[in-house]
Amino acid sequence: MKYLIAGLGNIGAEYADTRHNVGFVVADALVKELKGSWKVERLASVSKVKFKGRTLVVIKPATYMNLSGKVIKYWLDQENIPVERLLVVMDDIALPLGTLRMKAKGGDAGHNGLTDIIMKLNTIVFPRLRIGIGDDFPRGYQSDYVLGEWSMKEINVMIPRINAATEIVKSFVTIGIDRTMTAYNNK
Repeated sequence: MKYLIAGLGNIGAEYADTRHNVGFVVADALVKELKGSWKVERLASVSKVKFKGRTLVVIKPATYMNLSGKVIKYWLDQENIPVERLLVVMDDIALPLGTLRMKAKGGDAGHNGLTDIIMKLNTIVFPRLRIGIGDDFPRGYQSDYVLGEWSMKEINVMIPRINAATEIVKSFVTIGIDRTMTAYNNK
């Protein structure tokens, strides 16, 4: 069975250590743990790794965050993966720092990457792992915050949460969305 794991972020060195790129960080951690490697392919960096008899096609879109939908649609079609076996991994300012939350569906909650994915897939029903980056910014400075680099205090909170996020991804591909939400949400 095949799954598409899409870690969201922005390409380029200037975005590498920003809060908005936490999806890329989780994708990198998962691929490293499963001893995979990255190849630049059409519209994305791609790694195909195995876990418990499943094939995980892990992608980091090579477009900017706000154009992630085109990339995800392409790879779902290319690999013939149904949308229910897609997992989008992304940052969320509405969640406290380090909070991990699985959802089976939902709106975009103001996340431009999700807006584009919903538009391109023509559905709000697809699994996503939302990673809380907090909302410690003054009114009107959301963009500066999400595109800002992590503080040392935040990094210390996030390191174990990245490991937990990779466990959630592995749970999703083995026991499914419902049991994974039960096991991990609000923990």
